[in-house]
Amino acid sequence: MLSRKTKYGLKALAYLARRNENTPVQIASISASENISQKFLESILLSLRKAGFLGSKKGKGGGYFLLMQPGEISIAAVFRILEGPIAMVPCVSLNFYKKCDDCPDEDACSVHKLMIEVRDKNLAILENTSLKDLIDSK
Repeated sequence: MLSRKTKYGLKALAYLARRNENTPVQIASISASENISQKFLESILLSLRKAGFLGSKKGKGGGYFLLMQPGEISIAAVFRILEGPIAMVPCVSLNFYKKCDDCPDEDACSVHKLMIEVRDKNLAILENTSLKDLIDSK
């Protein structure tokens, strides 16, 4: 299940991407428009800034703005920053691999095989969908 953190992060990025200008937007504006707790949103935007998706400006006229074009931001990249692994089990994760404690042989595990297929299909969608696609579909 998608966490609120990731859902709100995508909503905030979409809000910024829908604006045709690249001027800073105050957290309060995003919070009010997208119905997101301002304190929670601060934490999310900070993560996205640290990951290089957002820039920020302090002081009067300050706020957050996109550092990249919406078409350059894949949903998979945002998902990994805010959610972590895309795979449902650690033994099939491409970036966060960890062997399952209860599985002696991954190659013989039917759950492992199924989860690889689920991961690959999810990954194909998330990697081939950009922030631009997200805002264009609205």
